[in-house]
Amino acid sequence: MENFDKTMKFDYEEIPKEDVKAVLKNVHRTLEERGYNAVNQIVGYLLSGDPAYIPRQNEARNQIRHIDRDVIMEELVSYYLKESDQ
Repeated sequence: MENFDKTMKFDYEEIPKEDVKAVLKNVHRTLEERGYNAVNQIVGYLLSGDPAYIPRQNEARNQIRHIDRDVIMEELVSYYLKESDQ
């Protein structure tokens, strides 16, 4: 039986921050071009994992699917916390 009192460490393969940023910018721009609320669509994708929230236009869907959602969320949280300290 596992011990649930210990904190687990989350680890992932390092993906350059520039890649995550470039993909998110492309996805955001593509969603806005299509007339969607870009933030809502990205949140929908991150919560559900359903790529249907992201359009195929500009390779946005293919690009975002190649980055683990956990990596995207980690980058967003890190950026938010860094910006809120300034």
